[in-house]
Amino acid sequence: MTAAAVCAAALAALTAAPAQAHGPDRQTLPRWSVKDTGTADVRFRGLSAVSRDTAWVAGSLGTVLRTTDGGGSWRNVSPPGAGELQFRDIEAFDARRAVVLAIGEGEASRVYRTDDGGATWTESFRNTDARAFYDCLTFFDHRHGLAMSDPVDGRFRILSTRDGGRSWTVLPDSGMPPALEGEAGFAASGQCLVSSGPKDAWLATGGAARARVLHSADRGRTWTVTDTPIPGGDPARGVFALAFRDRAHGLAVGGDFRPGQASPDAAARTADAGRTWRPAGAPPPAYRSGVAWLPHSRTAALAVGPTGTDLTTDAGRSWRTVDTGSYDTVDCTPDHGCWAAGEKGRVARLEH
Repeated sequence: MTAAAVCAAALAALTAAPAQAHGPDRQTLPRWSVKDTGTADVRFRGLSAVSRDTAWVAGSLGTVLRTTDGGGSWRNVSPPGAGELQFRDIEAFDARRAVVLAIGEGEASRVYRTDDGGATWTESFRNTDARAFYDCLTFFDHRHGLAMSDPVDGRFRILSTRDGGRSWTVLPDSGMPPALEGEAGFAASGQCLVSSGPKDAWLATGGAARARVLHSADRGRTWTVTDTPIPGGDPARGVFALAFRDRAHGLAVGGDFRPGQASPDAAARTADAGRTWRPAGAPPPAYRSGVAWLPHSRTAALAVGPTGTDLTTDAGRSWRTVDTGSYDTVDCTPDHGCWAAGEKGRVARLEH
């Protein structure tokens, strides 16, 4: 049996597992297998899974790592001179081509691209507006992509690329709804801006009175906005991550990122491209910062956060905790690979 087939069987076992995740059947569940990255001082909030074998992670201290052997070994491919940058999102097209985003005020927000597996990098964007703070990237295909900034002049700012991240243009904000007071994106997992298909993108917000999701059906030129049932009302609360398995069906997770703070109703789902959102009947028990649909599944997904991993097998209606390790972000690939990354250099792949 091939490795992909083994993982497919493992994922099938996971989705068929009983609701009681801590009983005798616990040993038969697939589990996160932590890989040694040799970077215990780095927090990886950026993750792009290419396959079961190839993944890129990006994090603090300007660090970018790449594996091509399933996490058995990691190559430090960090851009030279980036040690003070905070990388929070990375989008990889394959083992050689990737685009990485550094976050922060003013010139701390930057975009780099590599075409040779990280041997060399080209800085393709540096923010020169002190009011802007970029949070997330997404790509529709190998050429077309977007990046988003917290509001400038009362509206979220959108960057667009048509050449795979080699150059960027600020889009007009005339099609962007006004932001709420205090509203922003959370650069927690690289999943506050996501896409599905050739033109649809969604942007998650928090920090304001209401936690909202914005949707664009024309690659970021015009947007609509909808309130979610995930609580807002505080700078630390809101929607932190989105995942769409197609242009209609999506999941949102979040909560309150402060340790020890309650995060009720921290998950929601949509079946109409984000026009309406319904709360999970049994949400994750705590704040979650990342979410991903399991490969080739219409109903199963994983959500991760500092206190654990949760599984849904009913398209976000209910969640149950299946692991208590700390992760910030999660990503899955069509060949049945699922990866997670987080604090203290932690990177893991889902194994049986």
